[in-house]
Amino acid sequence: MITIDEQIITYRKQLKSKLDPMRYEHSLSVSYICVALAMRYGYDLHRAELAGLLHDCAKRYSDNELIVKCQKHGLALTDGELDAPAVIHAKYGAWMAERKFGIHDEEVLSAIRCHTTGKAWMGILDKILYIADYIEPRRNKASNLDHMRYLAFQDLDQTMYEILDGTLIYLKQKNSYINPLTLQAFDYFEALIQQKSFQTREEESG
Repeated sequence: MITIDEQIITYRKQLKSKLDPMRYEHSLSVSYICVALAMRYGYDLHRAELAGLLHDCAKRYSDNELIVKCQKHGLALTDGELDAPAVIHAKYGAWMAERKFGIHDEEVLSAIRCHTTGKAWMGILDKILYIADYIEPRRNKASNLDHMRYLAFQDLDQTMYEILDGTLIYLKQKNSYINPLTLQAFDYFEALIQQKSFQTREEESG
């Protein structure tokens, strides 16, 4: 019987042969950060590593190829996704993880599926992968990376809120399309942070 460690080695070999070198290095880096965050928050290490390793498995295809493949396999695409297809690799990547790599763990598939947009009611692995993809060591464009890399190991929900807030500001400044799932994710985490703040004030005053 193949162990999970042997599986991961096999997946790495497959990805290395299909992805461009920098995308492969990014995938490895995200998987390591996922494992570190899983250690911090008491989540299953192997699930976290799998999600990080496979999250960009569909990045071997162009946007146009992804649209064709989603249509071929009956994966519904919204008008917004067709207009701004950069997020589609997450949807098709989850399909590939299940059908090509044999992953049937819904937590892993969910994390891959929402790692570009976020969503409301994200589970712990959803948050771990979304954040790891943002803070991994080879990322260098966001001005707040040092703060986010620190915050990620303090509070996942606060980190999600601040990343989403910054993402929405950036997209609005560029007049870019904003996926409805991202708006829903921001509203969810904004309400969650406000609720936590209220509860903290109540505890301190009581």
